[in-house]
Parts: sequence; structure tokens; C-alpha cells
Amino acid sequence: MSETTAPDNGVAVITGGASGIGYATAAQLHAAGWKLAILDVGDEALEAVRQDLGSKPGVRVTKIDVTDEPAVERELAAIENELGPITGVVNSAGIAADRHVFDTPIDLFRRILDINVVGTFIVARAAARHMQKRGRGAIVNLASIAALAHFGPDVVAYSAAKAGLIHFTRVTAVRYARDNVRCNIVVPGLMDTPLVEMRLANERAGGDVEALRRRRNSQPPMGRMGTAWDVAHAALFLASNEARYITGAELVVDGGLAATVRLAGDTN
Repeated sequence: MSETTAPDNGVAVITGGASGIGYATAAQLHAAGWKLAILDVGDEALEAVRQDLGSKPGVRVTKIDVTDEPAVERELAAIENELGPITGVVNSAGIAADRHVFDTPIDLFRRILDINVVGTFIVARAAARHMQKRGRGAIVNLASIAALAHFGPDVVAYSAAKAGLIHFTRVTAVRYARDNVRCNIVVPGLMDTPLVEMRLANERAGGDVEALRRRRNSQPPMGRMGTAWDVAHAALFLASNEARYITGAELVVDGGLAATVRLAGDTN
């Protein structure tokens, strides 16, 4: 006997949703029939997404700092008023920096923790309050294989932040499980996103984008980097009713990199 699940047809909030993994996730959710609230701080990226997804029915695009708790709470209330009850959240907003322990200024360390961890906490908590009242919801956070081990570059603050998010996801999942509010986390590996050209090539390969791509493609056992769409498919699954009995889980999307003991020279 086969079983079918009810369609999602919910409202999803995507932070960092104007570019990269966040944008790909927003596009996948929209294609699956979700209404969207896309939150980001990048002016150019937001304008581009307004011209694209934002021009379609059931999509709200807002510039917002996820560390501003009052602004986040007002925005979530506005989303529910405009689009309907929030049933999904994908926390994709985050920043990183290539710095080792002794080379990381305390202000930079705090800023990375603030955006990656505190921002996720603020959005997840505000959304969970709405979801708990209705007995339904899915929160999907994004970590990195840098949270699991040292894979090359020194990204000490980023690694600490993403490792913290994994445990935050676990304890949040347990706390809200009986309310049917699920919380899971996707753990991407090396991804070929615009970040490779915009920042990583300069920091790690003297500006040689193709050299960096070759090196990163050589590291995963599958012989290539993933894409933002690979992560988006995982996030869509965890947000959907097909994952209705999955909570507190880590879904690693890395082409097998975290499962190998080979020495690697780069990280997400």
C-alpha cells in the first residue's frame, strides 16, 4: 500500500534569501507551491530578487537585519498578515572570514557569532512562537562541514558559529517536538556559489578563480563541488511534509567529503 502526503501550500520565510543558497532555496520552495517571505540585507541582491521572484504572486521581499529582534518580530507579524500563517523557515543568512585563532579580532568573532547564531536564534524563536500556537511548522537551519572538522582554511569564528547551530537545532527540535514543530539542519560541503568568485578566490588563490575551482572540485570523493541547488533540494525536503517524522537531524550535503579522512585544502 502506498502513502501520499498532504501538499505543503504553506508560507516560508527565507533569511539570506536574495543570493546563493538562500535564493536557490527560495526558488525551489516557490516552485513547490509555497508562498515566500525573502529577507536579506544586500541592496543589489534584493533588487534583483524583487525583479525575479518578487514580481510573482505570494512573494514578499524585505530588507532586514536578522539580529534586530524587534524588527524581525514586526516583520513576521506583517508576513502573517499579508501571506498567511508561517509554516516554514529556512535560516540561510550568515557570514564568514578566513582567520585563525590569533588573527581574529574579538569584534569580528562577535559579529560572525551574532549574525550566524544570534540571528538564527531570533528568527527561529519568533517563528516557533507562531508555529507552536497552530501545532505545525518546520525550521531548517544551515551549518557547514566546517562545523564538523578542520578541512583546510582557518575559519575559527565561522566554525564555532556553525557548530553551535548544530546543537541549537538539536535542543530546539526536542523542545518543540510535541508541538509538531520540527527543527533540522543542512550541513553543506564545498559549494560552487557566487562566493567563490566574490571573495574566496582572492583570499585563497590569489584571485585565480579557476585554480580555486579545480582545487575544490578535487576534494570531495564525488570529484566535484556541489551547487546551491543541491543544498536547496535538501532544505526543501526537510521543510516539506515528506519529512514530517524527521526532527533534530543533520543532513550533510557534501559529496562524501566529511566521510573521508583524506587531507583537504579548503572548506565551505
